Amino acid sequence: MSESDGSVRVVGTAHVSAESVREVEETIEEERPDVVAVELDEGRYSQMRGEEPEDLTAGDLLEGNTVFQFLAYWMLSYVQARMGDRFDIQPGAEMLAAVETAEDLGIELALVDRDIQETIRRFWARMSLFEKLRVVGSLAFGITDPRIGGVVFGLLVGIVLGPILGIFGGAVGVTQPLLVGLTGSTLVGLVSAYVLSEVTLRVLDDDVLALGVAGASAIVVGALAGVGLGLTDALVTQYLGDFVITAVGSMTLGLAGGLVVGAVVAAAMGLVVDEGESADEEMEELLDPDELTDTDVVTAMMEEFREFSPGGAEALIDERDAYIAHNLVELREQGKDVVAIVGAGHQQGIEEYLAHPERLPPKSSLTGQKERLLPWGKIVAVGITAAFVAFFVLLAMAGVEDRFLLELFGAWFVVNGLFAAGLARIAGARWPSALVGGSVAWLTSVNPLLAPGWFAGYVELRYTTVNVGDIDTLNALLDDQETPLVELVGQMFEVPLFKLIMIVALTNVGSFVASFLFALYVLPAFFGDIGGVAAVPDLLIEGARNSARTVWGWVA
Repeated sequence: MSESDGSVRVVGTAHVSAESVREVEETIEEERPDVVAVELDEGRYSQMRGEEPEDLTAGDLLEGNTVFQFLAYWMLSYVQARMGDRFDIQPGAEMLAAVETAEDLGIELALVDRDIQETIRRFWARMSLFEKLRVVGSLAFGITDPRIGGVVFGLLVGIVLGPILGIFGGAVGVTQPLLVGLTGSTLVGLVSAYVLSEVTLRVLDDDVLALGVAGASAIVVGALAGVGLGLTDALVTQYLGDFVITAVGSMTLGLAGGLVVGAVVAAAMGLVVDEGESADEEMEELLDPDELTDTDVVTAMMEEFREFSPGGAEALIDERDAYIAHNLVELREQGKDVVAIVGAGHQQGIEEYLAHPERLPPKSSLTGQKERLLPWGKIVAVGITAAFVAFFVLLAMAGVEDRFLLELFGAWFVVNGLFAAGLARIAGARWPSALVGGSVAWLTSVNPLLAPGWFAGYVELRYTTVNVGDIDTLNALLDDQETPLVELVGQMFEVPLFKLIMIVALTNVGSFVASFLFALYVLPAFFGDIGGVAAVPDLLIEGARNSARTVWGWVA
């Protein structure tokens, strides 16, 4: 470092420590540097100053991962907010203290952190699928008992088990009379649930109570009318075909079996939760307010996060160390004396780069999106779409009637549309949003690069405003330990960001489930008209041969 260079003093803070606030104010007043650099970007600085947070636009949503990035940002915000409540101080108070102290003393302020949206995007992209599921799970368990995770797991098992029982149920004793009874119980239960919920909503005007009454009626009335008394057997047999009976009955049986599995998992999770320490107790033991800025404690926290997600830690910690260090080195080379206020978890990495700036990676590598040598996602997406188109083309070339192909495509469109639009409505989407999501679900099912939830969310954003500020509202709801769970979830659905996330997610889930059920239920039924499933490979081969002859004829 030449004599003309300035200097940098890095002050590591705990983000939620009152002691850090005092240290920041005292250091700036004593040092009187040329520049006070803070670990903030323009967006967080504006929000800290009380400006309105930036809205999420429809164009942002169609970029693909915006909603999931909001989830990641929400998780990080929630963890920091919980720590702030634990130690009775507003997260980021030391950054605000640095900004206000610099302004009071007339010192230049530098925002040296990477844009938060860039960081969250890279954070989300670096995490594995399992890590992303854990992120979503950690938020879900922030509002509910972990035992509910067992029930949700059971429902997922049931969705997979149902179609398997529909195809292979006969081998394990699933008889047609049993499927008839289950179909009747399900249909009566659904109708009774709908009627009673509508009546309850009109009489009592209470969504939560209506949900409880409808759910109880669906179970009790459906079970008695279907399996218990067999009152609907004759109607089901007379008016529903074997395909509908097999599909509905086996899915009901699968869901029932899945709930049994879920109950076992929930009981096991309950034992673990009861015997283990709560999250608050673990946090209280790990983090002593008097030791929050101690390097060993902060390092332990960083390493724990690194074990959770090595890729996420790289984007959230390591890359930002380098990005902040780049900006500090530039200020130092301009001959300015700088006091840098950063989180204690970044202090060591930044100081190492300041001591050895030649080790800094190029700044351009810390922003933007890395292009993979082979874009496997796009390759797979194109492959699936090509296979879908080829399937219909080869069947047509094999001589299969156009009527059959149109009916098959129509079934694909309707099944995907009903599930996607239906779950979108359950999540609270307006009819235009649900219908748009449902109408494109057939296409997005064969192209993983698209998702019907994006389109449903795109339309939904025409009716509502969503911004980062909604996260603070959600965090406040997550901290509510007194409101009943169902009522709390209802309040969360009133927050535009949460509602949008659920609309996008459930629309996509609906399309995925529909594609799965279509392949296992609907396709086998259609193939009965062309000789059964076993005849399909022969038809595809014949279609390929006819296509080759046609192409050869054009060439010759």
